[in-house]
Amino acid sequence: MTEPPSQNSPEARLRALLAIMAKLRDPNGGCPWDLVQDFTSIAPYTIEEGYEVADAIAANDPDKLLDELGDLLFQVVYHAQMAAERGWFGFAEVAASISDKMIRRHPHVFGEEAARDAAAQTRAWEAQKAAERAARAESGVLAGIPDGLPALTRAAKLTRRAARVGFDWPDAGAVLDKLEEEAAELRVELQGADKARLQDEVGDLLFVLANLARKLDLDPEAALRHANQKFTHRFGHIEEQADLAGKNLNDMTLEEMEALWVHAKRRENKKTL
Repeated sequence: MTEPPSQNSPEARLRALLAIMAKLRDPNGGCPWDLVQDFTSIAPYTIEEGYEVADAIAANDPDKLLDELGDLLFQVVYHAQMAAERGWFGFAEVAASISDKMIRRHPHVFGEEAARDAAAQTRAWEAQKAAERAARAESGVLAGIPDGLPALTRAAKLTRRAARVGFDWPDAGAVLDKLEEEAAELRVELQGADKARLQDEVGDLLFVLANLARKLDLDPEAALRHANQKFTHRFGHIEEQADLAGKNLNDMTLEEMEALWVHAKRRENKKTL
């Protein structure tokens, strides 16, 4: 006879979480805030929690990662509860769906196919995804790439998909040439200061940058996050040094702030040597 799972087992903890979610959405005694939420209102929190998981990983902080993974799991439970209330599906169906998908996409692990290396698995994974899109009547090379992705990530995915059928630059150098061409076009538009045309040219520039990251096997979102972190750290150094000198940033010249920026860069370079 199989023993019931302990109170600390994954099964028991998940059942407790599902019960908590159901209680929060219970019209009789649930939380007023939770009761008025829907898929649209909760979606931004779901996206935000994904980024907070990424931040915890980047910080190499196990405690924060534990907390953020819990928040992300709660988002899945939240959406599943709302779907169950509409009679669409419940958490069990969500778990079954992803389990079936993983088994289907890994026949070399769960089936009889020969072992694959990472590159072969990537090709097989994409082929399986293409077959699944076809089964859903999603036609076209670019079908199935969500509009809601961060723009840089979506740009990289769009061009990666197009590259599979040969629509691609030959190398990163060719992308840099295109980048220079787009920068020149933007410079021309600066003369007229037409907002719509400027937006169009800046968008082209960003799109080519996403392509360049892809050609260099880099994640453009990760590259930009790293640049954001560097900027935050260096600007923080400017503020810190200004405070130590008893100065207000508004009263400092650009040259003074630039000198502190360069100092912050030099300190970073010394740490990496």
